[in-house]
Amino acid sequence: MQSLSNSVSSRPDEDDGVWPLRRRKILDWLVNDTRDERFIDVIFVEMCARLREAGVPLARGTLHFRVHHPQWMGARILWRVGMTEAKISTFAYGVESTPQFLNSPANEIYNGAIEVRKNLATVVEGAEPYSLYEELRNDGLTDYVAWPMYHTLGKRHIVTFASDRRGGFSDEDINFLKDLLPALTMVTEIRLKNIMARTLLQTYVGPHASEQILAGATTRGSGATVGAAILICDMRNFTAISDLWPRDDVIDLLNAYFDALSDPIERHGGEILKFMGDGLLAIFPLSDPMACDNLLKAIRGAQSALAALNEESIRKGREELRYGIGVHVGDVMYGNIGSRKRLDFTVIGPAVNLASRLETLTKEIKRPVLLSRAFVEMARCETELESLGSFPIRGIGEPVEVFALLD
Repeated sequence: MQSLSNSVSSRPDEDDGVWPLRRRKILDWLVNDTRDERFIDVIFVEMCARLREAGVPLARGTLHFRVHHPQWMGARILWRVGMTEAKISTFAYGVESTPQFLNSPANEIYNGAIEVRKNLATVVEGAEPYSLYEELRNDGLTDYVAWPMYHTLGKRHIVTFASDRRGGFSDEDINFLKDLLPALTMVTEIRLKNIMARTLLQTYVGPHASEQILAGATTRGSGATVGAAILICDMRNFTAISDLWPRDDVIDLLNAYFDALSDPIERHGGEILKFMGDGLLAIFPLSDPMACDNLLKAIRGAQSALAALNEESIRKGREELRYGIGVHVGDVMYGNIGSRKRLDFTVIGPAVNLASRLETLTKEIKRPVLLSRAFVEMARCETELESLGSFPIRGIGEPVEVFALLD
């Protein structure tokens, strides 16, 4: 048996039943033995290695997917001979209009071609329609083929293979690779759907809640009581802004505002559960002993980012953004709440209500961040804070001592 890192220099004897049997086993493995592997890149690497061991002179393979992701339009999985792990590259929205994409075999496949094939030995420098051909030839490759993979509802993705054998792929090699396509298409679609489900859930409900939902927490009322530091933030005068500003400017403002808040919250271990118009609800689970400290760091980071955003707004002749943040700590019910058919994975409870009341109180006291005595005692951060006294809070029997962050 040749090493995977060695070039396949000669075609196996087609009359020898060993090689066809090994190739058939690859198809059986792909259909029947990959069900427990979640990640398509792992499957693709093993498939390419098995193909080379079975005598297919494969030296490079790629998968190209269009994905549903808030940041990325697509991704490429690349395998080269000798690699034990794939290289995964992501591509931002707008890549489809770049010269690099327009002058590529991928664009030809996405535009309807059912096959792109190139004998790389005939490549003439500076005379090829795609620069990729010159790159592959310079890497010692001799043959290249790309095919579409058709997923459900006409979704089109791409698989490519390249050879390093003199003369490239034989007709038998090409036919066998084509025979693998239906199974590879099925296997990739299943994994892509799983990735899409996870990505969409993480995008709309956050990483922890998404894992809970994927693990089966999908019935109304399912959930648990957890201790958490709670942060609720709300923008001031958003109604007036949305009435006066052009729609696109309002959306851009909201996105920049939420970026300023969200990045430090997530960086310091917080989980954003929902955006509520111009508001935000986040928790820092007390399972992390540094949860309260991390929440304070997140607020400081958000304040710095919002200050930078306000400087930009002032330069554009716009008003500064103002905000209110309420912080409390306590037990919350964390789980599914809603109607029979429409659920929200969120937190509820008296602790959430108090954090919300403190956020509302910022309007009256004219301080942007208010924290409860309970949070301050748990965080042990009184030197960073100023006590503003006790205030009656709607729905709370006793007045609550309230603290503000020192500048």
